[in-house]
Amino acid sequence: MPTQHTTVKRHPERGAYDRATIDSILDEALLCHLGFVTDGRPFVIPTIHARDGDTLYVHGSPGSRMLRTAKEGVDICVTVTLLDGLVLARSVYNHSMNYRSAVVLGRAREVTDRDEKLRAMQRVVEHVLPGRWDDARQPNDGEIKGTTILALPLDEASAKIRSGPPTDDDADLELPVWAGVIPLKIEPSDPIPAAGVGSSPPAYAARYRRLT
Repeated sequence: MPTQHTTVKRHPERGAYDRATIDSILDEALLCHLGFVTDGRPFVIPTIHARDGDTLYVHGSPGSRMLRTAKEGVDICVTVTLLDGLVLARSVYNHSMNYRSAVVLGRAREVTDRDEKLRAMQRVVEHVLPGRWDDARQPNDGEIKGTTILALPLDEASAKIRSGPPTDDDADLELPVWAGVIPLKIEPSDPIPAAGVGSSPPAYAARYRRLT
């Protein structure tokens, strides 16, 4: 259910509050932005995330001001946005974009249990590139200690979605101006091997695609 803070007020018809919709957006997005306030100033920092059931994990360095601040129990806001298309109307005023976005609010906790931390790291890797965790060397104790993971419950979250054609004013419909949608999507190119790699890329790299 939406809360006072997650209820979509601008274009409320675009709001979505069911977990299936919210989860699908979080799972497809490669990048999130984490907003917080420290020393009286707002900051919004991009980072990597991954969802595991009802928990959103955020990954970073122990030296990160963002994570040092967030793990102190301050209110944070995590957002993700998927851009699906440019919407060209007959008038400049009615131009728009098709998108799917999600917002998660709450107070994060630092993950200190080693097993949960390792699982969270696995979820982050598999979120970005499914199949990679079992193929690459996994973190040693020093690398686990050198990584900060925050866990944020998905108790307070919402989505906002715009799709479809432009919405033109009736008075503009007869104008001789092209209108429509330019679809956009992430399209990976062929993998480029690192120096010294003689083998072909694994299937999960050669056939990499984001969720759709």
